[in-house]
Amino acid sequence: MPSPATLSRFVAMVERGEFLPAIEAFYAPNATMQENFSAPRVGKAALLANERKVLVGTRTVTSACVGPILVNGDVVVIRWLFHFTGNDGRVLRIEELAYQRWEGEQIVQEQFFYDPAQMKTPLAPTYGGPKSPSP
Repeated sequence: MPSPATLSRFVAMVERGEFLPAIEAFYAPNATMQENFSAPRVGKAALLANERKVLVGTRTVTSACVGPILVNGDVVVIRWLFHFTGNDGRVLRIEELAYQRWEGEQIVQEQFFYDPAQMKTPLAPTYGGPKSPSP
């Protein structure tokens, strides 16, 4: 079970946009991560590779933990709100639940639950990017 201090450090890193360092610091070597019911990515190297791929396609990512964080023994559930600005100026607002299983102070399993329709509904572009069609 993670300590409250560990959870606070994890959330703070993610909210600061330190996604790669958070994976390095808090995920076990053989951790798994999956999107909804897709096949899981397995191992810290795969988690880092996927995160790098996501970050290359974005200009900015902001994140906020929408509390409370739910903890029941080794299971932690965090509600996240992300804003992604793609390199093309497209902005996505993604709200998800991260269901995590911890062993001690490390995440060994994480599954994200979100509505995939959020990926298809861009907000107004920023920084002079292309405009989205009106609904």
